[in-house]
Amino acid sequence: MKNKPYIRPKIAIPQFSEENGFYTTKARSFNMSQIKSKGTKPEKLLKKALWQAGVRYKTPKKSLFGKPDISLKKYKLVIFVDGAFWHGYDWENRKHTIKSNREFWIAKIERNMQRDQEVNFYYQSKGWTILRFWDFEVKGELGVCLSEIQKITKS
Repeated sequence: MKNKPYIRPKIAIPQFSEENGFYTTKARSFNMSQIKSKGTKPEKLLKKALWQAGVRYKTPKKSLFGKPDISLKKYKLVIFVDGAFWHGYDWENRKHTIKSNREFWIAKIERNMQRDQEVNFYYQSKGWTILRFWDFEVKGELGVCLSEIQKITKS
């Protein structure tokens, strides 16, 4: 992105290493390495529901800005399914529950939230509609999420 639409300075994330005071067990390191950013269960649920409802979408092969999970160019619509932990759901209350490696995780999640705002601004400035659903919303209230999309696509 050539123009910097987001004015605030980029949040610096400390390097995750034992030298910097960050320590993790081998088991936790393995678990974290297994967490996917694409093809998550909530994302698959939403895609399946969209397809069954007759809404044809694309999973962008060529990475669009911000890497949306679903794009509908015809409606100028991008859809993100955000993980509650990674994107800071109820952040002001939840950040106090982080016990280990606080410096790293708080900066990491706040940077993710800042990046989400930058992505939203980018698409809004181009006239696109952005829908962001929390992973637990898609799992628990799939019909509501589908209805929001159908309002825009009018299908």
